[in-house]
Amino acid sequence: MVLNHLSKIFLLKPSASISFIHHFANVSETYLENAVGKHIKVQGWIRAVRKMKDIVFLDLNDGSTGRFLQIAVDKSKHKTSDLTYGSSITVKGELSVSPNGKMELRADDINIIGKCVVTDGYPFSPRKVYSSEYVREFLHFRPQTRTFASTLRLRDIATSVVSDHLRNKGYINIHTPIITSNDCEGAGEIFVIKPDSQDILDSMKREGVNEDCSYFNTKAFLTVSGQFHLEAAARALTKVFTFGPSFRAENSKSRLHLSEFYMLETETAFITSLKDMAEEIELLVKNITKALIEKGADDVRQLGAPEPIWLDRKFNYITYDEAVTILENHGNRLTFPLKYGDPLSKEHELFLVDHSNGPIFVVNWPKQGKPFYMRECDDDSSKVEALDLLVPNVGELVGGSLREDNYEKLQLKMPPNPNLAWYLELRKFGNVPTGGFGMGFERYLQFVLGIANIKDTIPFPRWPHNCNL
Repeated sequence: MVLNHLSKIFLLKPSASISFIHHFANVSETYLENAVGKHIKVQGWIRAVRKMKDIVFLDLNDGSTGRFLQIAVDKSKHKTSDLTYGSSITVKGELSVSPNGKMELRADDINIIGKCVVTDGYPFSPRKVYSSEYVREFLHFRPQTRTFASTLRLRDIATSVVSDHLRNKGYINIHTPIITSNDCEGAGEIFVIKPDSQDILDSMKREGVNEDCSYFNTKAFLTVSGQFHLEAAARALTKVFTFGPSFRAENSKSRLHLSEFYMLETETAFITSLKDMAEEIELLVKNITKALIEKGADDVRQLGAPEPIWLDRKFNYITYDEAVTILENHGNRLTFPLKYGDPLSKEHELFLVDHSNGPIFVVNWPKQGKPFYMRECDDDSSKVEALDLLVPNVGELVGGSLREDNYEKLQLKMPPNPNLAWYLELRKFGNVPTGGFGMGFERYLQFVLGIANIKDTIPFPRWPHNCNL
C-alpha cells in the first residue's frame, strides 16, 4: 500500500523530490518500470562531477537524504563548464535506469540557480577529506558537508523520537522559561541578562536598586535548567517534560562542554523509587536509539557510528560506595585516585563504563557537594537519592534525583534566596513526592553516533571565546 501510494505521487507530480526518487531506486522492478520514461523536475546541489568523452555525470542531492541522484548531461546539447561542485541547479528530464541498475535522470533542460566557483574562496573541494576542526571554522558552510548533513538529519530524527516516546508514556510538554531568576544547580555558572540599551536602563533606574535588577526587579539569568518549573507543573499534571536550550558559563573548551546546549528534562509526581527512575531512563535511551537507527540507517552508516551492543543488555546499577571500591581496587590503572566524597572525574566515569562493559547507573551519592533539593536516603542521612548514568565516549549522560518533599527539611537546607520562596510553598499545599532527571541531548548524540567532539553535534555551537554567526 505504501509503495502504491508513492507511485501515484511520483507519476502525478512532475516536481517530485529527489527523496521520492531514491525510494523508487530501492523498490521492485515493477515500480521501476512504472517510473522509467517519465519526465520529471528535480533541484538541488551538485556534489560530484564526472566528465566523460561525450557525457558529464552529476551527483545531485537536495539534503532530504544522504543519497544522490545521477544526472546524465549530453555535452553536445548543454554547456557544461558551469556545472561545478557546489552549484545549485534545476533539472528537467527523463528518468531512466543506468547500465549499473541505478536510477538516472537524462537531462533535457538545466538551469543553474547559483554558481559555485571553488577557486574563488569556497573552503571545500570535491573528493577531499577535511578534519572536523577545519570544517568547524566555516559554520555557515558546514551543513553542506556530507558528514555534518547526516548529523543534522539524525539530530532531527532524535528530536522527534524523544517527544514521541515521552508522550506515549503520558508525559506533557511544558515550555519552561529561558529567562529565570534562579540558579537551579547552585554552581554560579550563569549568564546575567539585562538590556543592552543604556537609555532603557536609565529610564528604569530607581534609587537603591542595582542596575542589574532594574528591568525585572531582580537579577535575571539564562536558564541552566527547567527543573524547578517542572516541579511546579508536575504537582498539577503528574508527568511533565521540557526539551530546550540551557546555558552554562563554564570556562571550558573540552570536547564535552558547550556554553549553549539542549537539555531533555522530566519530572514525575508520586515517584518514590530511584530504581523506577533508572528503569524509565534506560527505556528512554534504548527506545530513542532503536528508532534513530531504524529511521536514519543511511546516515548512521555514513557517520560510521559504533554498534550499540549495549541495546540488548540490562544497564548495570551500583552505589557510589561500590564505585569507590572498584576505583580503589584498580588505582594502579588511574591517573588520579578518587577521594571519598568527591565527584567522579571523567577518567573515573569512563573507567567504570569500561569495567561494567557498557552503560552503568551510579546511585546514592554523598550529600556533601550535592544540590539542596535532593532527598536524603532513608537509611543513611549522609547520602542523597541521586543517580548518574555513565555511558561510553562521554561519561555522565543523565543526572537525576528524588526531590526533598519534606517542608521542614527543605526549609533548613534551602539557600537564603527570596526568589525561591515559591519553591518551598510547593511543599505546603497539596504536596506529593516527585523526582526527575536531565539528559544532555548533544552528549546523547556523541554517545550513540560516536562523535568525538560535542561541537560537531549542534548546528551552531557556542563555547568560550567563540560565538560566530
